[in-house]
Amino acid sequence: MDYDVIIIGIGPAGLSAGIYAARRKLKTLVIGEKLGGQMAYAHVVENYPGIKTVSGMELGEIMKSQATDSGCEVVNDTVISFDISGETKKVKTQSKEYTSKTVIIATGMQHRKLGAEGEDKFIGKGVSYCATCDGPLFKGKTVAVVGGSDSAVKSALYLKDVASKVILVHRKDSLRAEEENQRLLKESDVEVVWSSVVEKIDGDAKVSKIILKDVNTEETCDLDVDGVFIEIGEVPTTQLVKAAGVDITENNYIKVNSDMETNIPGVYSAGDVTGSLAQIITAASGGAVAAMSAYLFIKGGFYGEKKPLDYGAKK
Repeated sequence: MDYDVIIIGIGPAGLSAGIYAARRKLKTLVIGEKLGGQMAYAHVVENYPGIKTVSGMELGEIMKSQATDSGCEVVNDTVISFDISGETKKVKTQSKEYTSKTVIIATGMQHRKLGAEGEDKFIGKGVSYCATCDGPLFKGKTVAVVGGSDSAVKSALYLKDVASKVILVHRKDSLRAEEENQRLLKESDVEVVWSSVVEKIDGDAKVSKIILKDVNTEETCDLDVDGVFIEIGEVPTTQLVKAAGVDITENNYIKVNSDMETNIPGVYSAGDVTGSLAQIITAASGGAVAAMSAYLFIKGGFYGEKKPLDYGAKK
């Protein structure tokens, strides 16, 4: 086999798993498309213990460096299929097929779409899902941020220092962001439009306005904007593993036990894709547990007292 463990995803869960697996001298490969995963979209991270302030991308680079220094191989590629039911696990990417004794799935989440008319038409032409990535393109312009989560509020606070005007649009009359970020929002000059949803995103070659509907009165109004940043959460990336036979919850998360085991022996999962608290520290801890479980599966326990397949069998 090519590897002892293949890890899918290069966010905090995948990189943490890579560090722990490689330090146990397992031949380890991490495959993923975007370094840092959803973490990379955070322009500032202030709640990761040991690091007071860092950008999500910088933290991803630090984790990757630590993983490679530990002996982990990291490859940027797209996984297109799995064959993980047998003793030999096969992972196929756009460029190559790899084999392994175990697999850790840390594919994380992908941005949830708004579903408004014109959204797909204007992606890259005023519609964005990443304030950190695309914010500088809207310097001195008017932008809307859609959502009421912590990420939405953080995006609005970031954009206020770039755009000339920032408008936060939320479908409810209160936010679910951290209290500290709500305080910062109230003290800022960000305008908030409550109890409203985006019905349509409109423009010619690029976005020039959005049409809002009041959820209480159903009245509509036009809002002139140059950009729309959609921050309404994420959905788990489970399409491929579901097709490969991994059990999924009714909310589309991967089912795992406390050892991060899935229903398939030798296959583990960690991070946001399991439905855990969507925080960097939680993802990293899950990755560590998954890596240790993979190690014990391969070695038959710390002292080799069990056969690998017996160790991973469901009780």
